[in-house]
Amino acid sequence: MDDIIILINTQKIQEEQLLANINSIDKHLSFNITKEDNNNKINFVDLTLTRTKYNIQVHIHRKETSTDTVIHYLSNHPTEQKMAAFRYYINRLLTLPLTQEGRNAEWATILNIAKNNGLPIGKITRLKTQLARGPQGENTPQDNPKKWSTFTYYSPAIRKITNLLKNSTIGIPFRSSNTIFKQITKKKYEQINPSGIYEIKCNTCNKVYVG
Repeated sequence: MDDIIILINTQKIQEEQLLANINSIDKHLSFNITKEDNNNKINFVDLTLTRTKYNIQVHIHRKETSTDTVIHYLSNHPTEQKMAAFRYYINRLLTLPLTQEGRNAEWATILNIAKNNGLPIGKITRLKTQLARGPQGENTPQDNPKKWSTFTYYSPAIRKITNLLKNSTIGIPFRSSNTIFKQITKKKYEQINPSGIYEIKCNTCNKVYVG
């Protein structure tokens, strides 16, 4: 079921007639109308649209059930992956036609998310400055096609290897070795009495959890 967000003057267009016309286009498609509230506001995906006398104002919308959880700064992931969410947040902040009040509120939210997940505020601020300047060009030659080679990110020490290829035409994406799958996969041990806890049996459902 898809929703159509409509900001209209109901005195000019009858909502029921408009909805019926849209739903008659294809029998496999069914739409609903979401109306603006008493304050002339309506939420659409991650935006709040406010109809004023002269224009439509845009604000960033977060659901009440949304969390501020991103990859924690102390997790065993490359920095690029830790900063990916903030690149999106800041790029959205810089490109949307927000009011100054809305821009300040969103920036405060971004900083709060960073603080709750252990990211240095200075690092987030520098990222904002970098994105505000725009793309600065590639460091690799443009006349050669780039090839890609994936490296498993065990620790920051892997950079000693990947930095050797920084100025080449080889791109380096990382994959994390600390995945949920590897944490819960049953391991085979040759020791009769290995140290630590490896299997926990649930007394209710009899399922075995490995850790």
